[in-house]
Amino acid sequence: MRHWDEPKKRKARVEIIPMIDVMMFLLVFFVLISLNVIPALGLKTHLPSASSAQNLKPQNKAVVTLGLHDALQVDGVDTPLSAVPTRLNQARKNGEKLNIIVNSDRGVEVQRLVEVMDSLKQNGFESISIATRKP
Repeated sequence: MRHWDEPKKRKARVEIIPMIDVMMFLLVFFVLISLNVIPALGLKTHLPSASSAQNLKPQNKAVVTLGLHDALQVDGVDTPLSAVPTRLNQARKNGEKLNIIVNSDRGVEVQRLVEVMDSLKQNGFESISIATRKP
């Protein structure tokens, strides 16, 4: 009777180092993608510069953003001009004074800025500021 030696069966080994490398690549990939995929709130504007610009203190405020191509937002939410006063009245807390900051792109026509400010004044908003940046 012949007898052949069977080779010893090796146990399967799980190599963890390549798995860690793959997980690190996936982690880096998802972090980088998530930073670019999440859109920023609001319109992108290029503020005009003013030599007398001042830093504002924290306060009860709302930001009205005027963008190019008739874009208008109140605190990052697209709003038509006719609905701006209603939206700002909702933002008031217990009838407190609401400071409104008008954030306008450089390319926005002055007439449009005046229309928005007129609408705010006619609806009882007295504290209106125009956002600028220091040169």
